[in-house]
Amino acid sequence: MYNFEFEKPSTIADAVAALGGEDAQALGGGQTLIPTLKQRLAAPSKLVSVSGIAEMQGVCVEDDGSVAVGGATTHARVAADAARSYPALAALAGQIGDPAVRNRGTIGGSVANNDPAACYPAGVLGSGATIVTNTRQMAADDFFQGMFTTALDEGEIITSIRFPVPQAASYQKFLQPASRFALVGVYLARFAGGVRVAVTGASEDGVFRWSEAEEALNKDFRTDALMGLRINPMNMIGDLHGSKEYRAHLVSVMTKRAVESCA
Repeated sequence: MYNFEFEKPSTIADAVAALGGEDAQALGGGQTLIPTLKQRLAAPSKLVSVSGIAEMQGVCVEDDGSVAVGGATTHARVAADAARSYPALAALAGQIGDPAVRNRGTIGGSVANNDPAACYPAGVLGSGATIVTNTRQMAADDFFQGMFTTALDEGEIITSIRFPVPQAASYQKFLQPASRFALVGVYLARFAGGVRVAVTGASEDGVFRWSEAEEALNKDFRTDALMGLRINPMNMIGDLHGSKEYRAHLVSVMTKRAVESCA
């Protein structure tokens, strides 16, 4: 490691002010950022922890029926507190990492980092959630912009994420045993207005919606509707854990499992 300043503000306003300085970095649970600092892949001069901001923690049901999750809420708390209001989201959170990761990592940190194999981006995009920051609100479709890339500006903090609750939803994850990241993960949400299918872990471009599957399932919500549909492996991730073709195949398999779970 190396020397850096550390601040732990108690309000969003104080956090924004602290991040206004040169080369400052927001810190959630640190599950991604701390290893990155240790490897010297990043070297901010100041870390601003948002984990102590009470107004950025917790799960609650809004007046319109949506579920709001504070940006500094840990995976473990989402798994416990969203179990009744949004069971599929709670189940997703319960599959992240191991107990140590779930008790430190935060939903805001995961979504802001937008790791191509992270679970939460699929849940956020598949749900059609709204990302709320200290300055604005963004639809999930506009937020994720590629591997490790989002629409966040410098110094902007994810204060909460609002999830519309679908009629049915399921997250199916084929995990990498050592890291417990998604080798491929599919989040399917069925709303009165249509089906959304979001895929994580598979593409070099990060999380994405499988529009062909959505169109087929909107016409006939059965696994048979997916027969003959295939993901082009060209932009899939290929590594020692699985080839491009293998991941493309897993997308189809996990989507079918999600449909079966919802049905």
